[in-house]
Amino acid sequence: MDLKLGRLAQVAFPVADVDRSVAFFEDVLGLKLLLRPHETLAFFDLNGVRLFVEKAAGPEEVAKASILYLLCDDIAVAAAELAARGVVFVDTPHCIAQQPAYDLWMTFFRDPDGHLLALEMQAPKGWTPAAA
Repeated sequence: MDLKLGRLAQVAFPVADVDRSVAFFEDVLGLKLLLRPHETLAFFDLNGVRLFVEKAAGPEEVAKASILYLLCDDIAVAAAELAARGVVFVDTPHCIAQQPAYDLWMTFFRDPDGHLLALEMQAPKGWTPAAA
């Protein structure tokens, strides 16, 4: 039987403080808040994929969160804007891998719970950041 599984619909993301995370995702990262049905839940739109932010049961659950990789059009511009908004990066934008059709660039930062997040760009071959 062909299940015809499709694109990712939703990602659960456990956090210690939902209000603090909502402020970070909405005000700092500029993500669109879809729904806040309860003080322990929030849903954001990641270009058609829901990010389900939920109050973690404890610190061990917060520590299990996956890295969120956020696509952007220009990683240098996006990183500079987020830095201006107070985001502290753990590295600078750099080429992770050269693919046949594009070069994969990333840079990493942390949210208020210390989760690692990343900006990702599928850059044209040979692209270099204007700020470099």
